[in-house]
Amino acid sequence: MMKRLYDKNPILFAVAWIVAYCALMSVGDVASAAVGMEKSITLPVALLLSAVLLVFLKKNDLLEIHGLCAPKRGAGRMLWYFPVLLMLTANLWYGVAWTRGVAETALYLFTMLCVGFLEEIIFRGLLFNAMRRDSLVAAVIISSVTFGIGHILNLVNGSGAELIPNLLQVVYATAAGLMFVMLYCRSGSLIVCIASHGLFNALSAFSKEAPTLNAQILSCVALTAITGGYAVYLMLSGGKPTDASSQRHQL
Repeated sequence: MMKRLYDKNPILFAVAWIVAYCALMSVGDVASAAVGMEKSITLPVALLLSAVLLVFLKKNDLLEIHGLCAPKRGAGRMLWYFPVLLMLTANLWYGVAWTRGVAETALYLFTMLCVGFLEEIIFRGLLFNAMRRDSLVAAVIISSVTFGIGHILNLVNGSGAELIPNLLQVVYATAAGLMFVMLYCRSGSLIVCIASHGLFNALSAFSKEAPTLNAQILSCVALTAITGGYAVYLMLSGGKPTDASSQRHQL
């Protein structure tokens, strides 16, 4: 059934995965809060979704087409991914804190690594690839914006997010989404995107929150500038984007 939908309407297939991912992970967070241990239900949900998606891609020889391969562009032409490394420090800008027990920290870390994998494959590997055949520009915009707006779910999924910080997260997540999609466009690989996305989220387990609203706004501006600026560099760096969608028709 999954393969039939994928072949018939890849955009609908991607949207179905986005809806399923958002709904199931939100339910997992709410259920985890109900049992009193953060991510205790969310992690099994994330592992199951990751396994199903990975098995589907491998079984149908779609791993490389959807970015699970080595980058096809040298690191030197990607500025050695320095802006990505700079982004990874953001959760430590205001210091380091240990606020969870060992078990909850482990659950959180592994869940965030799964989130990096799932969101990159769904938003970049599936949605972006499905749309880029009709319009590359539209695919870049929609993949980035939907990724950013999706973080508004943190207001209702039991994570305890407040309105203003969450809206700031939507802003820098959109810029990060643009960076990730351009990394994929230029390199033909999601490996760096998956690793950096997962690590960025995982490091939030040890972060101290910005002490004031002004500090939160400043952090948002800095993150948006780093990731958005790198995305613009990648857009202007020359060379044709790696077109994974053309490979799909050769299957």
